[in-house]
Amino acid sequence: MLWFSRPRLPDDVRRALRAQGADTPLAQAALADGSWAVATRAALATTSTPPASAPEGGRTVVVHRPWCDVDRASFEPTDGVLTVEWVDREPALLLPLEPEQRTSLPQVVRERVQWSVVHAEPVALAGGRSARVAVRRTADGEIFSQAIAGPGVDLDDPAVADVIDAAEARVRNAAGLPA
Repeated sequence: MLWFSRPRLPDDVRRALRAQGADTPLAQAALADGSWAVATRAALATTSTPPASAPEGGRTVVVHRPWCDVDRASFEPTDGVLTVEWVDREPALLLPLEPEQRTSLPQVVRERVQWSVVHAEPVALAGGRSARVAVRRTADGEIFSQAIAGPGVDLDDPAVADVIDAAEARVRNAAGLPA
């Protein structure tokens, strides 16, 4: 198999993606557990097939999240694991790629996350803590700002909120958005 060849999606996965309204896959990879990860222009989609006894009745289930929900992603080529961290601090998504598979999925994930970031700024907070504010774009071109809390940061703390609000105003201004 060539380095950037695209593994063929099984028919049930393609049908499930279409049923969920997913756009055309840019890259995909079989995962070690038999499920799939698919990068589209708009989102990262993952599939699973619950057992026939589950409420889904053995049908392929697709979960997709837009790129602007991804805080960061990293790929460990030695282990073949793509790790996706979310802006809402949901547990990281670990995608162990099928061994021996050649796929451009890690590169496409990186490109799509970078594409979604218009402008970002780190924010230093008291006690050595940090956060980030960013202006992001959705697949349909909507531009918005978001604050991403670092470990131990409460964005609702009034002292933190004041610093974050000021940083958010700066990044919105830099992107030409109203403060």
